[in-house]
Amino acid sequence: MINLQTTALVFPGQGSQTVGMGAEIAAQYPSAREIFAQADRILGVPFSQICFEGPAEQLDETYNTQPALYITSLAILAALNAELAARGQSAATPAYVAGHSLGELSALAAVGAMEFEPGLKLVRERGRLMREAGEKSPGAMAAILGLDLEPLRQLCEEASAATGGVLVVANDNCPGQTVISGDDRALDYALPLAKERGAKRALKLAVSIAAHSPLMATSQAEFRKAVENTPIAPPKTPTIGNVSAQPLTTEAMILEELSAQLTSPVRWTESVQAMVNAGVTHFIELGPKAVLAGLVKRIDKNVSAVCIENPAQLVALLEA
Repeated sequence: MINLQTTALVFPGQGSQTVGMGAEIAAQYPSAREIFAQADRILGVPFSQICFEGPAEQLDETYNTQPALYITSLAILAALNAELAARGQSAATPAYVAGHSLGELSALAAVGAMEFEPGLKLVRERGRLMREAGEKSPGAMAAILGLDLEPLRQLCEEASAATGGVLVVANDNCPGQTVISGDDRALDYALPLAKERGAKRALKLAVSIAAHSPLMATSQAEFRKAVENTPIAPPKTPTIGNVSAQPLTTEAMILEELSAQLTSPVRWTESVQAMVNAGVTHFIELGPKAVLAGLVKRIDKNVSAVCIENPAQLVALLEA
């Protein structure tokens, strides 16, 4: 049985999607199935079918990926709570929650800072605005493995200056695994240099936007308006923000955090370290693929990290 007093729930972002996600959970748990049905009604789009059956090309579109992950993560949480209730226990109340990029909105919805419906509409708008920013200011992202963060920041500054373009560190995922984001000129300049300077891999990702970079700025003001129009409450559980790597405890803090999120880096390493320093020893990822669980283990080998993807994993976690 998990000790929720030393556990954090974490919610994944783009890159974790996969066709079939949530199908087994929805088939076994009515509460999870209702999350998908509710989302279909709210958006007027068969997201349950997109998640369960694809096609992958449709699921992988930013505009669809973000709501699909939000829906799936919260459906898995509903299944977890149903399983706890069946065992005579109260709903999952962890010590902390956090989410990676889009997952931050899933985390906030999970702890009552946003209701499901307005949160889903905000996620859908986030996907639309990020796609729109990508059309106005085209760019790309690249994964860099095996290069320390500070030399990589210096390389981004060098590439930006040399090309007159934009290149920044977008995701500090874990030691030795970083994502950079910017325009193609600066990326093409930086990637061979990264390898020359010791990177084990420097590979462009299959995305058409430069997320978490200044190239998202064209949509930032409109996204802030969307956040301001979304009812927000203080989270019932401490929630670590991507931008600050600190707990978000008030409506004002959440507003500022989300408003800055599109153009700010995801400080995932620092976020996990903040939770570990606060006493978290177990991490549970609620998502369709064990991405964050792997990052957590690389950040701190002394903690445990698992992912709930299907009913068997959920039951195994509670019976361990």
